[in-house]
Amino acid sequence: MSGDTCFVYVLGSTGKGGHRTYVGWTTDLDQRLTRHNGGTGARSTRGRVWFMLYAERYPDRRAAMSREWHLKRDRAFRKMIASALIDGG
Repeated sequence: MSGDTCFVYVLGSTGKGGHRTYVGWTTDLDQRLTRHNGGTGARSTRGRVWFMLYAERYPDRRAAMSREWHLKRDRAFRKMIASALIDGG
């Protein structure tokens, strides 16, 4: 997979439990969002409707996975991105 363009993304969802974000990486953003919304994505995303809030492009899997690791731990960034979902832009 080295050499493939990869993406790191932040999904957002609102529901009974309030708003949530999810960070992941993929080589195909549209297909990945479809899988999350179809219940075949990550276990923690099942049962919600997700929207793409943010995405970054990386030249390879290693770079994308590194950025994903950092974004998963950056709660302030995720909260800022999610506020766009809540505030409507």
